[in-house]
Amino acid sequence: MSRSRSNPLALAVLYTLLQRPMHPYEVATTLRQRSKERSVKLNYGALYAVVESLRKRGLIEPKETGRAGRLPERTIYQLTDAGRIEIDDWLTDLISAPTTEYPQFVAALSFLPALPPAQVVDLLEQRLQHLAMEKAQATAVREHVQKLGLPRLFWIDEEYRDRIRAAETDFVRSLLRDIESGSLDGAEWWREAHARGFDQVPPPFDRQRLDDMRPRHEVAPSTEEDQP
Repeated sequence: MSRSRSNPLALAVLYTLLQRPMHPYEVATTLRQRSKERSVKLNYGALYAVVESLRKRGLIEPKETGRAGRLPERTIYQLTDAGRIEIDDWLTDLISAPTTEYPQFVAALSFLPALPPAQVVDLLEQRLQHLAMEKAQATAVREHVQKLGLPRLFWIDEEYRDRIRAAETDFVRSLLRDIESGSLDGAEWWREAHARGFDQVPPPFDRQRLDDMRPRHEVAPSTEEDQP
């Protein structure tokens, strides 16, 4: 994905203007009314910067400038032909092929042994509580959009988020059971490493074997001996 397509807020602006011309404040209001700030990080300062960037790239253009009462002048923007092509290409890329993402929880799991097992158990139980609260909030949002009469098509992102949350909840519960029961492969080394020190306990795997399994296209870090 190109750097110009790295900000989902820009996609949100293009999509909103696809429906009809609006000024930036109305774009933000529309997104909030439809609870899209749950899918795209939204703040007014960033929004105006995105609008200006899209204008410079020729994806949107001013349609008219007006004033309502004592309010400051507001510029109404509309999509250009290039903007319509961009939103089509951008969504095509996002929907057709998965991209590598780096969720913070996944990063934390990859470094899990740094914390003692008992602490991890406590933290995972806290996470389950947060997930339960998120589920309750999501249920309230879903009931709200349904009362508005929005078809499922317009809140399918909430449904996807619910499925991901449910899968995470199941995973965390399973991980908790494995840690508490001691059935997690490597758990014995984990406890011993925190009891005696990581430098006092040999790793529970063959480092040479891991090196041999490394993809051949990976280049090993150079050493002083490798230098000319």
